[in-house]
Amino acid sequence: MAKRDYYEVLGVARGASADEIKKAYRQKAKAFHPDSNKDNPNAETQFKEAGEAYDVLKDPEKKAAYDRFGHAAFEGGMGGGGGQRPGPGGQGQGDFASAFSDVFDDLFGDFMGARGGGGRQRAARGSDLRYNMRITLEDAFKGLQKTINVPTSVQCKSCDGSGAEGGAEPSTCPTCSGMGKVRAQQGFFTVERTCPTCSGMGQIVQNPCKSCGGQGRVEKDRALSVNIPAGVETGTRIRLSGEGEAGMRGGPPGDLYIFIEVAKHSLFEREESNLYCKVPVSMITAAIGGDIEVPTIDGGRSKVKIPAGSQSGRQMRLRSKGMPALRGGSAGDMFIELAVETPVNLTSKQKELLREFEALSEDNNPESKSFFRSVKSFWDSMKG
Repeated sequence: MAKRDYYEVLGVARGASADEIKKAYRQKAKAFHPDSNKDNPNAETQFKEAGEAYDVLKDPEKKAAYDRFGHAAFEGGMGGGGGQRPGPGGQGQGDFASAFSDVFDDLFGDFMGARGGGGRQRAARGSDLRYNMRITLEDAFKGLQKTINVPTSVQCKSCDGSGAEGGAEPSTCPTCSGMGKVRAQQGFFTVERTCPTCSGMGQIVQNPCKSCGGQGRVEKDRALSVNIPAGVETGTRIRLSGEGEAGMRGGPPGDLYIFIEVAKHSLFEREESNLYCKVPVSMITAAIGGDIEVPTIDGGRSKVKIPAGSQSGRQMRLRSKGMPALRGGSAGDMFIELAVETPVNLTSKQKELLREFEALSEDNNPESKSFFRSVKSFWDSMKG
């Protein structure tokens, strides 16, 4: 039985691009994979036929030969097989596995890290770094400029980051030919692993730099000036691009991430951009009213008028006296919460005056009167 035209097998035109050919093969491979077509006895044959066609059409030289001579280009020693024992359909098993491996890489390469020049990593990017910074609430209100010391890796000056003595260029790894990965045949599949000789770099250093041991970077503390904007809160993350660890052998540096923690304050509690301050007031001030001064986060003072008859827990708002908004907008508010203070350590005279006051204030405690009226009603109902 004569072989079908390879373009017909994949369902593409003769002028199809490499991407169109790969896309067509991916569709065929999915459609005819034997594991997904156990009820179709022809699926395996069609699957292998598509693999054979793709193995030829994906290679520019083989494709050119096929376009000119057809199937005859790979018969009678005209470039077919490379000395391999042909499998079903006249194709070398190694070639077919290679064709399938290319599509496997295309399907799963992003997840496995196989994309980008066959896994080549000539200059690995440096790691990102994290720095935890603790600041006061006042600093978070005003913002600040702070110098921090970061232990990190910096580019080696002796070799200019190349890792080779004198700054010489590394040589291509002989094991993987610069790909950073090696392939091994395991039955039907081709398994790709990181090259053990160059550890995936694709290059080796023949004469390592004595200062950095061939790494292209050295450990060093760096002093960095960091601008902390006003309005930051615990959990705020500031990214300093390119201030992380230096890359291997001249690779780009990582980033530095500064995580902010705002310390607790003795006077204020923060909730997003609002501030809360609990202020004790005397029983007399709460009863007859009066003015008090309260602190504000900017170091100033604000006068607050206490209405007569105020109870503990009453809140009053000072607009725009809270924290500034981190990304612009209006500032938060400050809330004053009153805590009516009961006098302690009373003298005999004070106690006597309070008893006189209590005797005269039967109608001045409406909540107490209402509560005990409810209690009496409850007890009466229990007796009944």
